[in-house]
Amino acid sequence: MATIIPTFRYDDARAAITFLTTAFGFEEHAVYEHEGAVAHAELKLGDAYIMLGEHRDAGSDLAYGGSTTYVVIDDPDAHHARAVAAGAEIVRELTDQDYGSREYAAKDPGGNVWSFGTYLPS
Repeated sequence: MATIIPTFRYDDARAAITFLTTAFGFEEHAVYEHEGAVAHAELKLGDAYIMLGEHRDAGSDLAYGGSTTYVVIDDPDAHHARAVAAGAEIVRELTDQDYGSREYAAKDPGGNVWSFGTYLPS
C-alpha cells in the first residue's frame, strides 16, 4: 500500500490554513504550534489529506512554494464559486477540457497552484 500526502510550506501558515479552509473547503484535522508558529498541520478534504507548516529559513531542506497539485472533485462549478467568493486568484478559468474534465486552477498565498477538476485517472 502507498499513500501520497502533498506537503507545503508558507510564510504565514495560519493565514494559509484560513485561506485553504475558506476558499477550497479543507477542514482542519490537526494543528501543532511551536514558538508561536504552525510547525505542522494536517488538513482534510474528503478522504484526502495535505500537510503544511511555517517556512523556516535556517536549517530546512524542505521545498517551499511553486508546486502544482491536482484535486479530483465532484462539483467544480460550486467549488469555483466558493474560491472566487473567498478572493482566490484564479489562474485558469473554469472550462471543459477535450479529455472530458471540467476544471479550473487557483493560486494560494504561498504561490502554489491548485487545479480542481473531475478528471480521475483509471
